Amino acid sequence: MARIKLAYIGGGSTRGAGTMASFIQQGENFAGSEVVLIDLDEERLQLVQTLAQKMTRAQGYDLRISITTNRREGLKDCDAVLTSYRPGGFEARYNDERIPLQHGLIGQETQGPGGFFMALRSIHIMQGIIADMEAVCPNARLFNYTNPINLVSEAVTHHSAIPVVSLCEGPIFDSQRYAQLADLDPQKLETTFIGLNHGSWSIHNRYEGQDFIPLLQAAYERKRKDGTLPRQDLRMLELACLMEALPNSYFQYYYFKDEILTSLQAKPTTRAQDIMAKVGDYWAHYREQAEKDNPELDPARSRGGINELELAVDVMDAIYNDRKELWYVNVPNRGAIPDFPDDLVVELTGYVGRNGIVPLQQGHLPRQVRGLVQALGEYQALTAEAAWSGTRKDAIRALTSNPLVSSPSKAQALYDEMAAAHRDYLPERLLQ
Repeated sequence: MARIKLAYIGGGSTRGAGTMASFIQQGENFAGSEVVLIDLDEERLQLVQTLAQKMTRAQGYDLRISITTNRREGLKDCDAVLTSYRPGGFEARYNDERIPLQHGLIGQETQGPGGFFMALRSIHIMQGIIADMEAVCPNARLFNYTNPINLVSEAVTHHSAIPVVSLCEGPIFDSQRYAQLADLDPQKLETTFIGLNHGSWSIHNRYEGQDFIPLLQAAYERKRKDGTLPRQDLRMLELACLMEALPNSYFQYYYFKDEILTSLQAKPTTRAQDIMAKVGDYWAHYREQAEKDNPELDPARSRGGINELELAVDVMDAIYNDRKELWYVNVPNRGAIPDFPDDLVVELTGYVGRNGIVPLQQGHLPRQVRGLVQALGEYQALTAEAAWSGTRKDAIRALTSNPLVSSPSKAQALYDEMAAAHRDYLPERLLQ
């Protein structure tokens, strides 16, 4: 089994305990390995370390868990680096969600202006991480979960030789969810999603050998009439039936823009505020469990559940133990999807083994959905470049290209207000 040194940047976050639970669950695949938890808050790092050490001992695995607030020191001689951080915390996310709403635009973590400013902040931090990796662990691989994951990878792949893969369980969960909405067995549904992260569509849909779309259309008619589904689920079924392909749930922000904007403006709190109201209980739960010899995380009191970022652990296992498996990944296209440039980071199935990740060749996206995804791809490329080395003007042009903005005047007004709110987390060149 693979013996590696893994640095986890963001190891003291609310997701840290669940992520370590995922890694420890595969402890036999990484016997003798070391995990270095890296973050800014030493007290929280110590708490996650205690939880991880006790879970490791309880399950009898040979793993070493260390902590540091010195990023470069923690990265030294690593084989793998896992990144999952949030510059500015949930307070910054609150601004990402709140400010666009005041301009009549959707405020969301990874989409529209909110996602744009999260990308600027995340990529700014990632530049320092990449510089550290190139200095002290140049042969390491980067496994990224920091949002927006596609924009972060887009920037890194064009500016560093460090091999990077960004990961998201979205295509896996989307497939399962559509089967459940149709009252069918998720294990019997075979799908293939391609496109961009939070911007993918299915191009293959088979249920026990037959076309799944007619089954979904029949389910939609039933659900539409009996009124049992929440509006969010019903509109995604409506979109899937119209396009005859399964959409990622984030397409609701584009195809039902006015409806969602009205709903968000009427809601008394943002999603960030809802999460912040729970953060205290997350840490209280972790402290309670850290007192036990065999900690058990409660899904209801753990950020993201009890097994976080597990796809990253699966892909690490496939690479370092040469599993030769297929996983959903976000990597440069390399001709796999003919609708996109070869160097654009796309989301698709990749063949994963000791030599890294090879994207599987795919067909075209359905023509009826292709244009929007291609527009999002151009926005992705423009934003990544602006974030890495661009000016304020470059950034405003990238924001204007976002399909949820598409207005120079709104983009400029939004940019100036949001840049001022996030100025502590942005490079000076984007503020001038």
